[in-house]
Amino acid sequence: MFIETETTPNPATLKFLPGEQVMAVGTREFRNEEEAAASPLAEALFSLGDVTGVLFGRDFISVTAAPGVNWSDLKPQVVAMLLDHFVTGAPLLRTPDASGIVVPAEDEDYGDDPADADIVIQIRELIETRVRPAVANDGGDIVYRGFREGVVYLSMQGACSGCPSSTATLKNGIETLLKHYVPEVIEVRAA
Repeated sequence: MFIETETTPNPATLKFLPGEQVMAVGTREFRNEEEAAASPLAEALFSLGDVTGVLFGRDFISVTAAPGVNWSDLKPQVVAMLLDHFVTGAPLLRTPDASGIVVPAEDEDYGDDPADADIVIQIRELIETRVRPAVANDGGDIVYRGFREGVVYLSMQGACSGCPSSTATLKNGIETLLKHYVPEVIEVRAA
């Protein structure tokens, strides 16, 4: 097995491509050791001591290093853990069903105005078909959080969380796209 790596716009994050499916559906982000307890792989990565974030995507794993960490030292350790995980066929998550998984609470739920249901459908479709695939290419994910009074609230995850260019991505990329196709959108904000 060969694991490829790609840089991301966030210099603290590398994207690892094992050449096989990681998550069947969606993404799962781990922002600390407590959250990582739900996954043997995430827990092992955090045990390295220099890892501050892990994101599982459809066919990739993004790993974020602590400030000041040299990737030339950390990368071989991460690759070794990933190889061990995929070669042994270890489970990605600890529990065989969802009953034991605790999903971390989001910072704030912005919700949607029921009167905007058609607009929300358009926004969600654009995010799923155009934005999320592009963000996944950079080792991250974006989560729709709500639409209120012309403002779309999105949460950046993985390599995109804390990336120096994430504000530009939101404002110049995503906001421009959504405003073009959905005239009711006035602004996009990070949630």
